[in-house]
Amino acid sequence: MSLIKLEASRCVRSLARESQCNKCELACPTDAIVVGNNPLPAINFFACVGCGACDAICPSEALVLENFKPSEFFFSFLEDEQNLISCKKNVPCIASLSVESLISLAVLKKEMIFDMGHCDECSIAHKCKTQIIKSHEEALYLLEAMQSDAVIKLQNVCYEEDKEENSDRRGFFNSININNFAKTKHAFELEVKKASDELVEHTLQKEDIALLKKKRLTDRRKLFFTAIKRVEKPSQFHIIDANEVSFTSQKLMNEDSCIACQMCYRVCPSGALTSDIKNSKIDFDPFLCIKCHICHDVCEVDAITLSSSYNVKEFFAPEVQNLISFKVKRCDECNIIFSTNSNDKMCYRCKVEDEEARELWGITDE
Repeated sequence: MSLIKLEASRCVRSLARESQCNKCELACPTDAIVVGNNPLPAINFFACVGCGACDAICPSEALVLENFKPSEFFFSFLEDEQNLISCKKNVPCIASLSVESLISLAVLKKEMIFDMGHCDECSIAHKCKTQIIKSHEEALYLLEAMQSDAVIKLQNVCYEEDKEENSDRRGFFNSININNFAKTKHAFELEVKKASDELVEHTLQKEDIALLKKKRLTDRRKLFFTAIKRVEKPSQFHIIDANEVSFTSQKLMNEDSCIACQMCYRVCPSGALTSDIKNSKIDFDPFLCIKCHICHDVCEVDAITLSSSYNVKEFFAPEVQNLISFKVKRCDECNIIFSTNSNDKMCYRCKVEDEEARELWGITDE
């Protein structure tokens, strides 16, 4: 059984206290992940069964399994002559594969079969089977919109390996001796983690803090882009319901509400939201968006919103969109350069300080 690990610097909750993301908590079939009011997810390693459902649902790939990497599976599955994906063959659970991964594999493999034959007797099927079906439906919906002839089937194959692997934990400890202890140190530490039936809280370390500002695209998005480049473009780019797409979005900006605080593109973990050196605009690249919702969570005035539709063209011919442009001025108070979409003569910080001072002195504009 593989153990889940949190890469704190990639978790969107580490980028802003306002982040409402708790997808991993909702996806976990054993309640091993708890978010609550914690800055970062807490994990009960004893309760974790290593299904990988949280890995697939995490928008920024902050949660990873020790012994299963979806990107490695991607290439090994393409090389496999068979097209079967089964929890008894090549994945910890089919729920460990994201929708992006499913589409990427489908357009290259042309046909895939999900082995659902073990779900009825599985203790985590109440959540994982639901996620598998949901991901399957979304993948088929998008494949159809892309005019792809790829097929993903759900079948009760009930695949079984010829040789059973011994995963007994007692056998693991009996195999340790002085001579091979160094080789099994890492595995031993994982087993110790599993033995503790309590929530382990996570915090940002110094090395994590240094990585927070780094814009990183997920491996699954890189593979998705690579796969899409190898398929024929559809004859027509369809406009689809944005609610049916879980991993990317198109955005709108309310120019009257935006206060040019710059927070949205500063916290964007993938670089989908950007500006220029003068901070005179906000651009958006839908193909880089991972739909983590953090830009919406940090926007105090709710100026940035999700579009109700999505153009499949962004998969094949992505274009950077300008959401809003700002005036660049010099603050009359502190003399720094600032961005605004109003006629303000003071920067946002000085304006707030001025308003607080007026309130303190009892001065009103009336």
